[in-house]
Amino acid sequence: MSQRDNYLKEMGVGVIWKLRERPSATSAPEAEQADLAGTIDIPSMDEMPPCFDDMVGTEAVSTVAMPEVSGMDWKALEETIRQCRACGLCQGRTQAVPGVGDPHAEWLFIGEGPGYFEDQQGEPFVGASGKLLDNMLMAMGLQRGSNAYIANIVKCRATDASGKDRPPTVDEAQACQPYLERQIALIQPKIIVAVGRVAATTLLRTDPQTSLAVLRGKAHLYRTPDGKVIPLVATYHPAYLLRQLSEKRKAWEDLCLAMRSLPSQD
Repeated sequence: MSQRDNYLKEMGVGVIWKLRERPSATSAPEAEQADLAGTIDIPSMDEMPPCFDDMVGTEAVSTVAMPEVSGMDWKALEETIRQCRACGLCQGRTQAVPGVGDPHAEWLFIGEGPGYFEDQQGEPFVGASGKLLDNMLMAMGLQRGSNAYIANIVKCRATDASGKDRPPTVDEAQACQPYLERQIALIQPKIIVAVGRVAATTLLRTDPQTSLAVLRGKAHLYRTPDGKVIPLVATYHPAYLLRQLSEKRKAWEDLCLAMRSLPSQD
């Protein structure tokens, strides 16, 4: 069994759909490097579940702008995030979590916010959920830091009165929005994957209580402040998949949809 098959098995989908290797005249190390750089061959439709709409769906329009953030480079932006006190989340954090990955990635994965381990380590998606996300990336021919960037809606851990993780509020998400918009502007991703309900509803500007089941299964459009349109696909959060193993197959379908929605190379 190949390494790719092992990752698909970890996702709970076996080897029903295999990502075919793209023919290449390059040497083996070069081909491997190209694959990790995002060269992905997508299964044909007869290998996929019946499904995906064309590029139609909800447009997510960003309206918040913060001039002092909009012109920042990566170094200034990350330092500003680490020192940010724009909302009350700063009071309980160990450290802010700007994001991690390839600063020029085609793929941008966005979750809701850091949890306990992320707050301690300063990196998004660590622990068991982070391992599963890494497996999901590997199943797509990607890896953390290579043609993929991972960020969150909010950059500081949100907790309830008992100290447990909770979803960020609308106000907290709005306070962090300029940072995420600047990250998107710097990265210029070709596609966004919203990981979990909170990320999906925030990016798509829908009712926060909208079920993820309503949003997944089709491609949406995210519009940047400067008018660019980026395909957006919503899928389940790895933490949810660890609790609901039967939903891993749906998550794989979402990732296949995202691969099909990736704009072709110019």
